[in-house]
Amino acid sequence: MSAHFGRFVAYYRVSTDKQGQSGLGLEAQRQAVMNYLNGGPWKLVAEHTEVESGKRNARPQLEKALAACRKHKAKLVIAKLDRLSRNLAFIATLMDSGVEFVATDNPHANRLTVHILAAVAEHEREAISERTKAALQAAKRRGVKLGGPRLAAARQASIEARGELANAFAANVRPIIKEIQASGVSSMRGIARALTARGVKTARGGDWSDVQVAAILRR
Repeated sequence: MSAHFGRFVAYYRVSTDKQGQSGLGLEAQRQAVMNYLNGGPWKLVAEHTEVESGKRNARPQLEKALAACRKHKAKLVIAKLDRLSRNLAFIATLMDSGVEFVATDNPHANRLTVHILAAVAEHEREAISERTKAALQAAKRRGVKLGGPRLAAARQASIEARGELANAFAANVRPIIKEIQASGVSSMRGIARALTARGVKTARGGDWSDVQVAAILRR
């Protein structure tokens, strides 16, 4: 693999939704970045991990990563283009930020290529949404009742869905907790403070407590 030179800031994103679970997890993203940087006098000056849904453009850890790039005159490196967003406008904003970035799955992509890839990803997301709406409308036309007498079943399905999301969230946060423990932090309260300091939010978007850390480790 070709050697790489200069300074880099790594940005990882893990999603709380089921779709995110099927993509690259945190460790796989980190490994992809390390494989890409293999060789050469490079320096990884910072790593930032975002835990949230890809549908949201609010990315505090990405903002910190971009700030670190400007401060250290570094290049942003990500594992895959869709780790940033499937929103074309968001990609365009990032490209206009003045920070160079590279996706390890397509390192030779130029600005035009990145725009095309982002547009295709956005189209796929919109197509999935349209197919879902069409399926619901077809079900209604067939006389399928989506509520009413089936409310109890719907509630049970909702409970099960929330359980799946909680498990997915725990699976994404657990590697970060393990990394914190490996650094010598052993108490639940210390881990909670470390997660908060890293900008990792709870499933509800708040700061961590020792009880919440313990709950993640029990799952």
